[in-house]
Order: sequence, then C-alpha cells, then structure tokens
Amino acid sequence: MAVKPQRITVAAEINAPLKKVWNAWSNPEAIKQWNQASADWHTTEAENDLSEGGQFRFHMAAKDGSAGFDLKGTYVAVDELEYIEYELEDGRQVGISFNEEDGITSITETFEAENQNPASLQQQGWQSILNSFKQFVESN
Repeated sequence: MAVKPQRITVAAEINAPLKKVWNAWSNPEAIKQWNQASADWHTTEAENDLSEGGQFRFHMAAKDGSAGFDLKGTYVAVDELEYIEYELEDGRQVGISFNEEDGITSITETFEAENQNPASLQQQGWQSILNSFKQFVESN
C-alpha cells in the first residue's frame, strides 16, 4: 500500500484586489519579480500557460551562480480568480485558493511534501515565496 505524501499548507493575506493578485500570480514577467524564497535567489526565466492542460516552467537560481533548477508542472484545474491546481513534474499535487473580502485577497496553497527535505524546511521555503509575492503585489 502506497503511503500518501504529507500535505503542507501556507497562506497569506494580501492588501490588494483579487484581479491584481491573480494577474501578478499568472504573468511570467511578474513571476520573475517575486518568485524567490530569499534575496540571494531569483527566477531568471518564467513560462506560464495558465489553462487546464497548460504547462509552466520557472528557472530558479542562486544569484552567485552556485545552484539552479527548473520547477515544471502541468495545470490540472483552473477556475479563474478562484482556484488553481497543478501537478509538478515529480507527480506531487498543489492546490491554490484565492478569495477576496473587502479588498483583501487571501491565498491558501496546499502542496504534497517531497522526501528529500524536512517538512518544516519545505513549509518555510514555500511560505517565504508567498511572502515575497505579497510584498511584490502590495508595493506595485
């Protein structure tokens, strides 16, 4: 019997309307501005076809050139302005909910943990990226 992967949830409340949040989440040029877990990393390339069956690829790299990787996946479900679900290249599932109330947009992202790193480290990394997104949207 296969063991179900651990599911981890991160969340943020963004002081911006849903449409602005959605556009920043889906626009490849915007993704390059916010998609990093720390200031010493960046996203140098972003391709994003936000549609069911569409694919994405983000190249994330250390600014000093010491490391880099591609994050790739395929969108399984896209309910515009509400929900995105995708499958990463390694088969892990990710779901993201968007909800606006009184001009504040909440994002809740749940992902299946991988086996190489502790769950706490994965949660911290994904939360840091979401915090970077929040800062980007609120300052632009």
